[in-house]
Amino acid sequence: MTVLVCGSLAYDTVMVFDGRFRDHILADRIHSLSVAFLVPALRKNFGGCAGNIGFNARLLGLDVSLAAAAGDDFSDYAAWLTQHGVNLSHVRVMPGTYTAQAYITTDIDDNQITAFHPGAMSRAHEITLPLSPPPALAIVAPDGRDAMIGHAAALAAAGVPFIFDPGQGLPMFDGDDLQRFIGQATYLVVNDYEAGLVEQRTGLSAQSIASRLKAYIVTRGAQGSTIYSGDKTIEIPPVKAERVVDPTGCGDAYRAGLLYGLVHDLPWETTGRIASLLGALKIAHHGTQNHGVDLAAFRARYNAEFGHGF
Repeated sequence: MTVLVCGSLAYDTVMVFDGRFRDHILADRIHSLSVAFLVPALRKNFGGCAGNIGFNARLLGLDVSLAAAAGDDFSDYAAWLTQHGVNLSHVRVMPGTYTAQAYITTDIDDNQITAFHPGAMSRAHEITLPLSPPPALAIVAPDGRDAMIGHAAALAAAGVPFIFDPGQGLPMFDGDDLQRFIGQATYLVVNDYEAGLVEQRTGLSAQSIASRLKAYIVTRGAQGSTIYSGDKTIEIPPVKAERVVDPTGCGDAYRAGLLYGLVHDLPWETTGRIASLLGALKIAHHGTQNHGVDLAAFRARYNAEFGHGF
């Protein structure tokens, strides 16, 4: 069964600041901020939400196809994803553009400052989704505004169940936009900060949002996650990482775990734990696509963490 992942492709330049932002940003000088950070560690990684989710979903053995826009500089990234079995038939290279670029600075408390150049992503709305035959499941992840609106509408019209994941794209949407997305989507996943924004902008409580979906999933970082489904509130415990190296992309790994559970029709209690474990495996590695998963070892770790298999 094919999973269609709609969203961004990007190159991430990740810089690690060996200090705390709060010690270098003066609250009374925010209006005239001019600050520089020495970053001893710098890495360039493959990224973007669609790329990250697709990569992680393939690690779990899912059949994954991406719908995304890329630039003229995409060839090395394309080779990487193809090597890992991701279908790029519906990735469109936009001539004369760069693939989206993210410049991320992380401090020792895992706070992040990001500058983002959208590049080809700004034209992602030009992509026609492959809906004949329809995929078994899809996710609309952060992308250009028009692309997210158009892809959600197309999936809803085709009757394809999908996860709506506004992520970093959330500021682009007002309450009416979000109400429409909630009406179209089958599932909504956000982090706890984004949940506050969604609930504020729509005027809906978590329970009211959940009543309009099959599930409303809120991730809470080291505190685990909460899944609201029907009249149930399911608390998913965190998995303690072997080491905390880089939080970038953990949310995308979590979302790939959700896709795995949904495709295999697993209960939410299991699906959430698979997602949590995959996020914990990712955080132990630099970058968003530098970790691996052996499914037998993954199942054994799951059993060790939770006392049962899946």
